[in-house]
Amino acid sequence: MKRMQGPQRTVVQLVGVVLVMGALSWASVPFYNWFCRVTGFGGTPGVAAEGVDHILDREITVRFDASTDRDMPWEFKPVETKMKLRIGETALAFFEAYNPTDRTIAGTASYNVTPYSAGGFFNKIQCFCFNEQVLLPGERVQMPVTFFVDPEIVDDRDAKYVHTITLSYTFYEIDLPEGYAALQAESNDTNLN
Repeated sequence: MKRMQGPQRTVVQLVGVVLVMGALSWASVPFYNWFCRVTGFGGTPGVAAEGVDHILDREITVRFDASTDRDMPWEFKPVETKMKLRIGETALAFFEAYNPTDRTIAGTASYNVTPYSAGGFFNKIQCFCFNEQVLLPGERVQMPVTFFVDPEIVDDRDAKYVHTITLSYTFYEIDLPEGYAALQAESNDTNLN
């Protein structure tokens, strides 16, 4: 078997490097998202199927923050701006969204928790942010989030000193789901006639 030499070998090595780098960059986003969910890195809260059965006497304050992307025409705010609960206690908070426009709009919410050290201990059981939301013209809805703060926060080197956690959401406009898009097109056709 003849070995490649000189320019041929260099080209093959460069193509190999490009392919490996492409594969790594393609895998980096899903890997980073998985890493953040597992570790709470960057204030990413956890997701739990149910609450915990161990509730501490220590209380913690949870603040709620809401905003919209500059291109999102909805009005979006927390119903309550803060609540005090015992660590481990399951709580329910509501956010309100209103579509003041004359068209149906779909949105999705991104979220984070600050301080970042508390992200891995803040767990959502149910959240409007798990699904896209669609609001009809003039529609106003209250959207729930059920959560708890894991009692293990008191044993963490950094997070045990946290007394206030802020849960923030930002809504972004997305394309309408297919069923809604067809209704919107039909409505526009009716209005033109």
